[in-house]
Amino acid sequence: MDVFDAVAEPHRRTLLDVLAQGERSAGELVESLPALTQPAVSRHLRILREVGLVEVRPDAQRRIYALRADGLKEIDEWIGRYRGYWAAHLDALEQHLARTTPPAPEETT
Repeated sequence: MDVFDAVAEPHRRTLLDVLAQGERSAGELVESLPALTQPAVSRHLRILREVGLVEVRPDAQRRIYALRADGLKEIDEWIGRYRGYWAAHLDALEQHLARTTPPAPEETT
């Protein structure tokens, strides 16, 4: 499985969203997905760890999870190829609207 496969699953994206706010214990992550059992959340966390999106460290009896700073780099690079496409199209739309949209009527008070 690669990073793209990992983030395709909605529960894993939810876990990443929670971890984007800061480190969380495994128990806190289980609480963030009440529809899933603890073993299911653990499987999702294992997958996220294996593809390099999260890291885990022991803290006494707890496991603390955190986002890996470089984990989303591959996705960011892939999306980066398309940023110029959208910028050019949005610029063209802005120019088109400027040419075709009549000015708003002035308000009188």
